[in-house]
Amino acid sequence: MTVETPSAGEQGQLSIHAENILPIIKKWLYSDHEIFLRELVSNAVDAVSKLKHVALIENLGECGPYRVDVRIDKDNKTLTISDNGIGMSAEEVRQYINTVAFSGAQDFVKRYEVEGEKSGIIGHFGLGFYSAFMVSDKVEIETLSYKTGVEPCHWSCEGGLSFELKPGARATRGTDIVLHLSAESLEFLESARVRHVLEKYARYLPVEIHLDGALVNDRAPIWTQAPSSLSDDDYLTFFRAAYPFQEDPLFWIHLNVDYPFRLQGVLFFPKLKHEFDVSKGQVQLYCNNVFVTENVQDVLPRFLTVLKGMIDCPDIPLNVSRSMLQNDPYVKKIAGHITKKVADRLTQLFRTQREKFEGYWDDIHPFVKFGMLEDDKFYDAAKEAVLFRSSNDGFSSVEEYLSRQSEANRQKVYYAEAGDAQTTYVSLFKAQGLEALYTHGPLDVHFIQLLENKNRDIKWVRVDAGISDELRDTEAAQVLDAEGKTQDERLKEAAERFLTDRGVTVEVQRLKSADISGLITQNEMERRFADMSAMWKDRFEMPASKTLVLNANSPVVQQLLASTDGQRGQELAEHIYDLARLAHDGLKGDDLTRFIARAHKLLSPQA
Repeated sequence: MTVETPSAGEQGQLSIHAENILPIIKKWLYSDHEIFLRELVSNAVDAVSKLKHVALIENLGECGPYRVDVRIDKDNKTLTISDNGIGMSAEEVRQYINTVAFSGAQDFVKRYEVEGEKSGIIGHFGLGFYSAFMVSDKVEIETLSYKTGVEPCHWSCEGGLSFELKPGARATRGTDIVLHLSAESLEFLESARVRHVLEKYARYLPVEIHLDGALVNDRAPIWTQAPSSLSDDDYLTFFRAAYPFQEDPLFWIHLNVDYPFRLQGVLFFPKLKHEFDVSKGQVQLYCNNVFVTENVQDVLPRFLTVLKGMIDCPDIPLNVSRSMLQNDPYVKKIAGHITKKVADRLTQLFRTQREKFEGYWDDIHPFVKFGMLEDDKFYDAAKEAVLFRSSNDGFSSVEEYLSRQSEANRQKVYYAEAGDAQTTYVSLFKAQGLEALYTHGPLDVHFIQLLENKNRDIKWVRVDAGISDELRDTEAAQVLDAEGKTQDERLKEAAERFLTDRGVTVEVQRLKSADISGLITQNEMERRFADMSAMWKDRFEMPASKTLVLNANSPVVQQLLASTDGQRGQELAEHIYDLARLAHDGLKGDDLTRFIARAHKLLSPQA
């Protein structure tokens, strides 16, 4: 066998295409200087992975235990990354180190490709080693190949184009990368700083990583394990370690895909309540267990970024510094697959664990609705699992709600805003055995429009949009007076006369309940335009016309006809109107002050 040895004191220049490549690497390619540790530790794990492959192919037997050591030497101001992996000969140093941007991993895979095994090779990025010069005045390599008869070698470079390659002193298989830290990078002599970087980028690498003898990583992240082997406690323990001081998640999705791409991960659903801030998500992207970024907008649709968790995709197209995703149709396929898995999980919970799903709904409904507004495919896959709170208590899907309605209302959904805004109207509905669904704020304004666009035969009508037939007393007598006018017409004339200054439209209806003197109604479409106008008030303004519906069956309203005192009739009409406004959207400021003063006056004993 020919023994590969470096010539004594061999010197030369790095084979590069531009003389300013190292300054570019140092200042621009890797803008975050801590990235150097990710690159060098990843390369060390890569060297171990290569040895495992070679040991399999060449029947070398057991070569472990494998490990990577990071050592701090404050006295000499050095940081060393050491592995007991495959090592390098002098020729391999010339090939892989001196030729910048040559990817050793690609050559290695071609030589030692084993079906199903090449996914363990991390080194997709030929410039990773040179990130060391971001923090170093000088970099040394001590390495010894696994091959029998190969001598150790030592390589050094001070950041220019010149290097030195000479015989080395390493006695065991593997590689040491010794960084002589620059004055600006002495922070990496602090153990806490280095530990933070290792825990951030290398926590889940599959080889033991030690910092000054202490283990810093978990070699078996939960997403690499079979879901059938994990309990709920396993997932919760993992979540608590990754996201300390945060509430436990509601549930989770375990991703494990081999085709048409490789993808593993776990996504956790946090409690959202009625907030929906896509900037609060903490989904981490990994590539072969190496942390890449939390900026996953290109991998996950925007509505999914509120989730927490990790996704690991070895084949994902990254730029050379692993900092950003490259535009690629492949990424869209990954995003579409994750979206479908999330929708499938929601539908599964809805079908098989309905009670538990209802318990989650108040926390996750903003996420689900926003997702459906953003993504038609997500809507199609998850539409079955959309719920609303019902005025009959509990939850209901739209399909379930419609199945309970009378034939006349089979294509109509009555709804009310959650809270106190339409409680009077909902009480009227409930008294007549009718049901309404509750909505929540501006998001549901848009969501209802989506549902109507998707189901054009079904109309959504808010409970204050008009008086439905079920609430009216259609048997009430309409006696004509001497002028041929009904009592209801007289009531309308009186109210309009008393409320002239209010500019309100008046209608008279006879409701089945005599307890309510009047209600405010508003045309559904006009009100929706008014709501949109309020959201875009700087662009246009849409007036919101309202109608006062007087209940002719109310004894209070009847007093309008009985009152011979014009002043009292005026006050009574205004009070009925303000009571209706109070039930509709409340009174504020001067209107509320006048209402209270008038109430005291009307309730005072008559002289």
